[in-house]
Parts: sequence; structure tokens; C-alpha cells
Amino acid sequence: MCILSALGLFTIALSTQDHISLKLGGIVLASLSSGLGEMSLLGLTHFYGPSALTAWGSGTGAAGVVGAGLYLLMTSVMQLSIRSSLLISSTLPFVMPLAFILVLPQHLLNDSIRTGYAPISQAGDGDDDDNGLRSSDDTLNASPIANHNTNSYRNIVSTSGHNLEPSEFFAKIQRLRSLFIPYMLPLFIVYTAEYTINQGITPTLLFPLRSTPFSNYRSFYPTYAFLYQIGVFISRSSLPFFTLKSLYLPSLLQVLNLLILTLHALYFFLPSIHLIFVIILWEGLLGGAVYVNTFAAIMRNKHGEEREWSLGATTASDSAGIMIAGLIGILIEPYLCEWNVHHGRPWCRNVGGSS
Repeated sequence: MCILSALGLFTIALSTQDHISLKLGGIVLASLSSGLGEMSLLGLTHFYGPSALTAWGSGTGAAGVVGAGLYLLMTSVMQLSIRSSLLISSTLPFVMPLAFILVLPQHLLNDSIRTGYAPISQAGDGDDDDNGLRSSDDTLNASPIANHNTNSYRNIVSTSGHNLEPSEFFAKIQRLRSLFIPYMLPLFIVYTAEYTINQGITPTLLFPLRSTPFSNYRSFYPTYAFLYQIGVFISRSSLPFFTLKSLYLPSLLQVLNLLILTLHALYFFLPSIHLIFVIILWEGLLGGAVYVNTFAAIMRNKHGEEREWSLGATTASDSAGIMIAGLIGILIEPYLCEWNVHHGRPWCRNVGGSS
């Protein structure tokens, strides 16, 4: 994962402007690393107890702030080139294996591997609360490695080398269906909305430079990204203090953010860039809250191997949301830019300029 991430950054940085396919390949490598890392490490939080999810949420939020802030610092304050900034950043992925080896308590993972899982039902979780947010904290506070069964572990090992039987395949489909409405759908909605904002709308949320704190149009997007990541960090770190009763409400509020910012990109009715700053920060708060509370609900309501499997499977919904948002952004960002140019606001054509 670390090599993929670093290789992706190297490829993007060292390829020329004429080699768009190489840059896209670098983005694919970095995205593949991110997806594999999220699926693997989020599943591993099952072994480290309830505090691991809080640490994961806060850590991923902090990574966004540091990453966006570092890019903003290097490109806008230090005036480094994008290539130099990416080359410097390509060293950061190699911090992750050091953290995994030196920071995480290895004995918890080793003990879990030795003892295995308790037997679980393959028929799904019909007893789960429909909205996936039961208020009981008993399962969240329980040790995820307690009451494991050596025989069940042997059964897992003995069948791990074989293809899934049809009954096992359909059992997994049933388990996936039980995750869709309470967990996967709201996460998909919030990620589709917020990444449509990030990739398709914010590049066109520009103002005359004289009415902003910026000296060039290149600074708008990194600043929006930094504010968004601050919101994500705050909300992903909020789990010890409060939990959401509904995942759908903030997801729908995110859709409202998308609607407001799209209308502003078309009709330019918000009078100040500072209002955009507030909405972008709010966008990050909503997205981070849905993310961390989705997985907290799974930690509460799922047990044993079911919990680990559900944590990993649910990550597909945010990845799918980001992918769909990317496709939407490809379509709407050029249209919004052309719309603004035709209505006397050609700023999206001046990114990097000073007027």
C-alpha cells in the first residue's frame, strides 16, 4: 500500500503535462492504495477495542488537515511548484509501516489470530435495529477478542483455501443486504454529495480577487480543501463526546449543501466568499460525522467475525460514492465554468493568474 501510494505521487509529479494518461495512472495507483488501506486497517480496528475506531476516525481526519495544509503551505505560502510539493509528499506513505509496527500494540492482534473467532450465523442480522443505531453501549465497550473459540478458528483455516460454496456466497450476499439500508446507503449519499461539491462545484466557486484574501485564483481550491478537512477532522474526533441518532439527516443536509453551492455557481447570489468558507467547513463536519458514526454503529451492533467483515464491506459504499461523484464532476465542472464565462465571470479560466 505504501509503495503504491508513493509510486502514484511520483508518477503524477514526474510526468509532463502532455502525458495525461500517466497522470491518470498515478491517480489510480494512489486511489488503489487508499482503498486497500481503508478496507484493511478499518477491519483491523475490530481487534484493538472500542478506542481504536475513535483513534482511526481522528487520525484520518488529521491526515486530511495535514495533507491539505501541507499542500497549501508549499504551493501558496512557500511558492513551491506542484511537482516539488508532490515529490516531497511522496515520502510520507513510508511513515505508515513504522506507525503500524511501533505504535500499535501487536500482542492484541497476535492473541486474536491464535484464538480465532466465535461461531456466527450466516443468515444475516435480522435482530439488528433497522437504523443501525441502537443506543446500547454494551457491545461497543465489550472486548472484541473475548470469548473467541479455537475450534471455530480451525474451521476457518481449514476452509480458507477453497472457493466459497454457493450457500456461503448467498449467505454473504444476505449479510451485505442487511448492511445496505442502515449503514451503506447514508454513507453513499453523503460521500456522493460532498465529493460532487469538492470535485465538480468548488473549482467554480470563485470571486473577484479584490473581494477575497487571495492574490491569485490558484489559492481558492486549496483553501476550500483545507477548510473541508478541518471540518472532517473535528467531526471524526467527536465520537467520544456524542453519537448521531440518525445517519440519514446529515446525509440529506449534505445534499442540501450540494444544491445551494450548485445554485450559487450558476447564479452567484452569495455576497461573500466567507459564506462559502462556512458552508465548506459545514460540509466537512457533516461528512466526517456520518463516516465515523456509521462505523461506530457497526461496532455496536455486530459481533465477532461479523463485525470485522461488516467494517470492511461497508467501505465499498464511500468508495462508490467518490467514484460516482468523480463521474458527475467530469460532466458538470466544465459546464459550470462555461456558464460563468458566458455570464461575465471568467475567473475559472484564470486559475494561477492574478486578475
